Formats: sequence, C-alpha cells, structure tokens
Amino acid sequence: MAKNKAITLLSIGHACVDVYQGAVAALVPYFVAERAYTYAAASGIVLAASLLSSVAQPLFGVATDRRALPWLLPVSTLVGGLGIALSGLGDSYALTLLFAGIGGVGVAAYHPESARVARVASGGSHTAMGWFSLGGNLGFALAPVLVAVVVGAGGLGLTPLLVVPALVGSLLTLPVLRGLERLTTGAPEASTVPAGPDDVASFVRLTLAVVCRSVVFIGLSTFIAFYVRQRTGGGAAAGTAALVVLYLGGAVGTVLGGALAERWDRVTVVRRSYLLTVGAVAGLVFLPGPALYVCIALTSAGLYVPFSLQVTLAQDYLPSRVGTASGITLGLTVSVGGLFSPLIGRLADATSLQTALLPLIAMPALSWLLFLALTEPARATGRPSAPAPP
Repeated sequence: MAKNKAITLLSIGHACVDVYQGAVAALVPYFVAERAYTYAAASGIVLAASLLSSVAQPLFGVATDRRALPWLLPVSTLVGGLGIALSGLGDSYALTLLFAGIGGVGVAAYHPESARVARVASGGSHTAMGWFSLGGNLGFALAPVLVAVVVGAGGLGLTPLLVVPALVGSLLTLPVLRGLERLTTGAPEASTVPAGPDDVASFVRLTLAVVCRSVVFIGLSTFIAFYVRQRTGGGAAAGTAALVVLYLGGAVGTVLGGALAERWDRVTVVRRSYLLTVGAVAGLVFLPGPALYVCIALTSAGLYVPFSLQVTLAQDYLPSRVGTASGITLGLTVSVGGLFSPLIGRLADATSLQTALLPLIAMPALSWLLFLALTEPARATGRPSAPAPP
C-alpha cells in the first residue's frame, strides 16, 4: 500500500475514534437537560471516560513497545464507539459512568498502536504525523455536530446510533493492516527511525506541559457550551456552535503547526504558541458578545499548533519507546486533563462558570515555562541540540 493512502486511511480512522472523545463533552448538556444533573455530576461523566483511559493508556503503550499489536486498531475503535453509544441508555448514573469508562478504554487502546503504525507507514515523517493528528482533530470537531443531529433530534435514547463512526473506522483500518507487513519488509525507508538515547528528563517536562494544555482544552470542551449560552443569551445552537468552533480551530492549528515547524524548530513554535494562547484564554473569559467566538477559535488554534509537534518531539525524546511516548502524548495527557473537570464543575456550582474558568488562563503559561527548559532533539536537526531562540 502506498504511504499516502495508508496515512489517509489512518487519519480518517483516527477521526472515527476521536469523535468519541469529543462526544463525551458534547453529550454533557443533554445529560443536564434530561436528567437534571449538576455541573459536578455531569463533569463526572467526562471524568469516568478520562480516568479509565488514564490508567489504561500507559499499559497499552508499554505493550505495543514490546510487541506490535495491529489488531488493536479495529477492536479498540469498536470498543470506544460501543461504550459511548450505550452511555445514553437507561436512567442509571452508575451505568452511564461505566459505559463512558468503556469508551475511554477503547480510545486509550487505539492511540499508542495507531501512532506506531502511522510512524512506520510514514517513515518517521513529521508532516505525515501532522496529517494523522489532523484526523483526530476533525473527529473532535464533528462530535458536537453528530451529537446534535442524533441526540438533539430524539434525546439520549438515540445514542446507539453514535456507533456508526466506529463501524466505519474499524473497516478502514483493515486494508492498512493487510498492507502493513509488506510496507515494513519491502520498503526500508518506511521503517521506524533507529533508536537513539532516551532523554527522559525532557520527555517528563514535555509531558507536564501537555497535561497543562489538556486541562485547558478538556475544561473548555466540557463547559464552553454552557458558558457561551450564559454570556450570549443564546440557546442550544449557540453552545453547539461554540464547540464546533473550538474543535475546528484545533484542526486549523494542527495544519498551521506543521507549516510553522518548516520555518522554525518545533520547540520554538510550541513555545510561542503557548505564550499567545495565554492572551486568547484571557479574552475568552472576559470578553462579551461575538468576540467570544473569536477568542474560542484563537484559543483552540493556539492549543493545537503544538499538538502534532509534541507527538513527534515525544517520539524523538524517547526513540526506544515510541509506543509509550505516543500513548502518553496522544492519549494519556488528554485523559489526565479530564480529571480536573469535576474540580471546575464544583467551583462553577459554588460560584459561577466565569470564575471557574479563570484558572485556565494560567495553564498555557505553565506550559510555556516548561518549554523554556526544552531543546530541539539532535536527531531532528542532524546536529547537537542547542537551546531554541526565545
């Protein structure tokens, strides 16, 4: 199979999986409306998906470093879709948490192995990894639209229809898996980049920076629909539009990040992006009216410019453990961000949503500070590492 075709199918499959990460947050307003959940209880559903995903993600990463597990791609896609598809059935809060958790495990299982396969298929190309990451961003962007069309039309009882992307995504991975053995044995240039020494300290700093980024993104994904409806006086459509802008801004940011990395090194691009994001999040919290949507788009783009760049940086910092590095940056850090959603929800219940979102302004600033200590890996430049210019 040609590299471009394999990356395209993997990117679409990534979208079909990550639609379920975005769907969890998109379902929250419907749980609140139909079941009268508090902000804290509703964000607990996001926590359930995030918590199990956080526990499972490193385990799958370690497993894929020891042995290739390509069959995980279609299986994990189906598990993730089934979990979210069943989450709206019944009135039991415990069952809702269970199904959301199962969906999170499916998403967790997908990312480490899919990133390994994408790296093999692309021959270690940063650009190809950018397109692979873009697929996930588009899945996030489509999630609120899909949920609005399905659940908005008939309530939570129609969530089983949300399994359709999982069926499509699992089928699309099959030709990639059939061509994978021929790709790795017949095209030496498509093999993974030879492993060098691991830079664990830099990887830990990178991971902490991505966690801070995740706290902002998951926090906004969970509550932005409510916040925009309160600030603008709009209805459900205004909240859905805010989620779409948030996720589409991420798709634009991912493409922009790859382009900027062609001009400057990755560390410099990520550092500047986080610094600019601080102002965008502040504007989102304080500015009223239509300007709010502009700030949402800028925040999302600023958070996603670093996304694929951080994945390839993680792989370069841990070249002997690509599965672990990919699983943590693509999945675990996103899941860890969800652990903070109930805290934001409790603060919102006690004060207001605007007050609860204030701490998010500090998160990209912390990511920027952590990146000040990072350097571009030597393998990416072909020469010894040097601090990136501020």
